[in-house]
Amino acid sequence: MHSLDDLLHPVSPEQFRAEYVGRKPLHIPAAGDERKAAILTWADFNRLLGQGSLWTSAHLRLMRNYVAVPPDQYCYPVATPHGEVLRPWPQKVEVFLSAGASLIANDVLTIHEPLMLIGETLARTFAASIGANIYCSFQGVQAFGTHFDNHDVIVVQTGGTKVWNLYENRADNPIEHLPDDAATRLWFEQSRGDLMQKVTMQAGDVLYLPRGWYHDALATDGPSLHVTFAITPLHGRTLLSLLNIEAMKDPAYRAFTPPATDDGGAALAAHLAAYGQILARIAASPAFADEVAKSQTRMTPRPPSFALPERKPITLYRTTGRSFPACPAPVRETYDWAIEERQFALEDMVAQFHSLSEQDVRAGVAAAEAAGAVQRL
Repeated sequence: MHSLDDLLHPVSPEQFRAEYVGRKPLHIPAAGDERKAAILTWADFNRLLGQGSLWTSAHLRLMRNYVAVPPDQYCYPVATPHGEVLRPWPQKVEVFLSAGASLIANDVLTIHEPLMLIGETLARTFAASIGANIYCSFQGVQAFGTHFDNHDVIVVQTGGTKVWNLYENRADNPIEHLPDDAATRLWFEQSRGDLMQKVTMQAGDVLYLPRGWYHDALATDGPSLHVTFAITPLHGRTLLSLLNIEAMKDPAYRAFTPPATDDGGAALAAHLAAYGQILARIAASPAFADEVAKSQTRMTPRPPSFALPERKPITLYRTTGRSFPACPAPVRETYDWAIEERQFALEDMVAQFHSLSEQDVRAGVAAAEAAGAVQRL
């Protein structure tokens, strides 16, 4: 189950984008489709938990009645080549689970292939950074109170049953992470509005929540296991960071700001207007659009494809000193790299330029070879 069609079935991707993305929640019952639940079985989760070196207190958390269990109550210090870390103690974790705590495994996208493949699909679909967490909880004990997320969410229930409460209110494009304390929890409860929808998630069900939607969830009948995919496209703050990088190349942008008292504020106003013009010019340029597109592409992971003991062939080229053909700016960067390297492996170029698709890199090299700019060895 790797495609968006598979994940959303029977809802089509076109209907999903037109009616739900960024607009309203969507619950998709499994309807007998066992493939969705199979992305993470209880056996899979137990196997991951058994790989102790994967986990630290930052990646494996325990929650009970809205409060995080302090790491020193279930972890022990371990010296590693990179410094000391707190490693979860399996027997301690089991004691807390027996007492009703919920277990959250963070940042698991790349450690379980089915999740990684879904993450690749979502990253490509939404031009977004994708994260994945696993939530294991038990009947009647709630890990988190009402809250909203700063990103879109797709939940896949893979084991047991969990009831989700969706409220009528929605935060307006939140970005900042709020402190996890009693005052914040009270504010969430007071601002969530009335209950809008109660969704019972069973194994294989999928739930989509737009960013900012107030919700909470509770396992009401036995153990529950689900995966949450966090979908975070670029937004204004990240684009401003990219704009700043380009703007800093302009001496006028690096100029000192005059005092607000000069000329009754006229000098400052003119200076700020000049800043705005610089940023507007960059934002409107095709080169900046290319840079944003590259940033989006870099957020799509390339799943590994190891096939050891077989080793993949290496395709070697060298530059000839002849001119490279005309091409889009992103491909031009691969040519500049080839000129600097002088001799290179095509496969290394594909790996180097993660912001381009493998197809585009290979097509660029083929065009350069046809123009006589590179020669295969």
